[in-house]
Amino acid sequence: MTQHGSATPRVGGLPADVPVDLDACAAEPIRVPGSVQPHGVLLAVTEPGLEVRHASRTVEGLVGRPAEDVVGTGLGSVLGLEAADAVRHHVRTFGDLRARNPLSVDVAGPAGPVTMDAILHRVAVGTGTLLVVELEPAYGPRPFSFPNTYQAVRGAVEELNGARSLEALYDVAAREVRALTGFDRVMVYRFDAEYNGEVVAEARREDLNSFLGLHYPASDIPPQARQLYETNWVRLIADVGYTPSPVVPPLDPASGEPLDMTHAVLRSVSPVHIEYLGNMGVRASMSISLLRDGRLWGLVACHHYSGPYMPPYGVRAAAEFLGSTLSLRLVARAEERELETELAAQGALGRVLHAARDSDRALADALAAGSGLLDLVPAQGVVVRADGLVATTGAVPADVAPLLDWVAGRDAPVTACTSLAEQAPELAARLPGVAGVLAVQLPDDQCVVWLRHEVVQDVYWGGDPHNAKIAREEDGKVRLSPRLSFDRWREVVRGRSEAWAGAHVRAVEQLRTRLLEVLLLRNRWQMAAAYALQQSLLPRALPQPAGWSVHARYEPSAGGRVGGDWYDALELPDGRVAVVVGDVAGHGVGAAAAMGQLRNALRAYLLRGQAVEEALADLDALARRTMRDDMATLVVAVVDPATGEALVGAAGHPLPLLVDGSGRASLADVPVDRPIGVGSGAPRAASVQVEMGGALVLYSDGLVDSRSTSLAAGIERLVSAFGAGARGERVDIDDVVEACRDDDSTDDITLLVLAREQVLVTAGAGAA
Repeated sequence: MTQHGSATPRVGGLPADVPVDLDACAAEPIRVPGSVQPHGVLLAVTEPGLEVRHASRTVEGLVGRPAEDVVGTGLGSVLGLEAADAVRHHVRTFGDLRARNPLSVDVAGPAGPVTMDAILHRVAVGTGTLLVVELEPAYGPRPFSFPNTYQAVRGAVEELNGARSLEALYDVAAREVRALTGFDRVMVYRFDAEYNGEVVAEARREDLNSFLGLHYPASDIPPQARQLYETNWVRLIADVGYTPSPVVPPLDPASGEPLDMTHAVLRSVSPVHIEYLGNMGVRASMSISLLRDGRLWGLVACHHYSGPYMPPYGVRAAAEFLGSTLSLRLVARAEERELETELAAQGALGRVLHAARDSDRALADALAAGSGLLDLVPAQGVVVRADGLVATTGAVPADVAPLLDWVAGRDAPVTACTSLAEQAPELAARLPGVAGVLAVQLPDDQCVVWLRHEVVQDVYWGGDPHNAKIAREEDGKVRLSPRLSFDRWREVVRGRSEAWAGAHVRAVEQLRTRLLEVLLLRNRWQMAAAYALQQSLLPRALPQPAGWSVHARYEPSAGGRVGGDWYDALELPDGRVAVVVGDVAGHGVGAAAAMGQLRNALRAYLLRGQAVEEALADLDALARRTMRDDMATLVVAVVDPATGEALVGAAGHPLPLLVDGSGRASLADVPVDRPIGVGSGAPRAASVQVEMGGALVLYSDGLVDSRSTSLAAGIERLVSAFGAGARGERVDIDDVVEACRDDDSTDDITLLVLAREQVLVTAGAGAA
């Protein structure tokens, strides 16, 4: 962000004439600030010649020469030959320079040798690299080594290993880092999923107010700053009131680019961050990153109030070591908690799936029974829709239909929502008391939905998070500053539920996968049961009156799903023959059971002598009163074998074919009423004549209608198949089914032929 009134040259980032706003803040050039903190010296040199290409102005205070005079000269002429040789030997010996920092060198200063810590790393510039040498005053424990570093934190590591909870780890970390570094306040700062922070532990001077439990908005640490925390585990600002020392020249002569200071320990800090710390009364600051899988998980934030403060490099290295150890322990303990939750969820999942496999219970009832789903995911209530039924457990609104419709319209198979009022305000208004929803979708609009109530929270912030930036006039330009007040600020959060834990969301995803397997298994059971039921209801033998023959075929749909198709043929007490083809809407056991009721009822009406139209009217009335959710189409014909006269009635069903004595087929001219269950109440029947050598053909729409074939085209195909008899060819019923079958059909196929003697229709090898 622009630092107005500063003599620091503008390099990279934003043009100087661009007003700074919230969008521009995200583009602030914090990796290439063009300046360093003044407690050290930065030099960028070529390899292997060690020619100085960049120098911070602080070099003059160390060697007595201005930065402009230093640039372009050899490192030996700046630091002295002994120091330059030490650097040259070091970089030739070790590959990973950052792992070997610091190198102690004696710099040839104007008043004599000055011992400095040289911190080395390489940086890409254009198509090449430069060696960056940062020099800090050498003080603190000597010699600096890994054993010394470990000894400094050995006791702290033992305490961390002994901590049995996350809370204990936080407390140990805050206490041990303060003891190691000497800062006035040390806080452990944990991020949530949106990178809002909470102070979960602190160690402080007794006279300081406590920050424990305070929250800070994600805007306090912008995304690009978080990325730097993931790159550099330790960040020191020795003096919040420092004046930045520019790097000369600001742009690299060879590449024309500013020097990348991502890994520089002296890198100058964003003026916004400096102002933020100043508003808090902080005079010096250090942070230690806590990482999980390479991502920023939290921070150990160290603040000093009594003046500038610079822990020795060795202490900072020990703090980094401690932060690394703490990260490992925090991750391990967090994963232990997650594992405990996962194991509990797996146990509950097993119980839920065991209940779901109970074939004697409807799936919705089996899932909602007991506390299995609420053990799997803690919530106030659960709604289950499966196999056309809705079951609930726990505290659930009276009308869940809007909720189920909303879930059915979601794109993702699993939806987690903690604020229904924000994501779906219209739905929230219809579900009083519901704030959080966790839903898993299953095929055919089936679903399982967990509901959570509102949790009213008092959240205490370090200052008003909604006033995080304040516009300020500087030199006639407007820029944004951090909030000035960090007083404890209370916010009452409403309309939100407890967040759905990641382990619980994963458990729901596993439940969905396993329920898909259960649904497949249940579908197999249902298909087997439906098929057995349907086969038991089809006639075992077809009547064969003198001079007539009856042939029938039934095939389940291409997917193997048994539907509600049926056929029937029976001799009536007066010697006439009744034939029926019907189709109940739907598939599975329900459709097969409905088919059985309609089939038996129609049989009873016809056997007691009712006329065709009366039987259809009574069947419709029965369906309306006792089978409100079912609908069926059918065609029934009662034929006098002696005369060939047939009385035909149809309820929403395709018209039968009439084959004349010459073998020509056409649609019979009979009235069609509405389907059974929604009929007119006054169905009609018509008389047709079956000639000698002719036939009456009944069929279901699965034979003539599909997604790729229109009903008219399918009927035309059926007419053509039977029309072969007009050419003197014998018509086999199996050949007709094969010729008319459509692989795109998702429905059952039923065909029944009542043929008068001399007809050229045969039963083939599969006579029913």
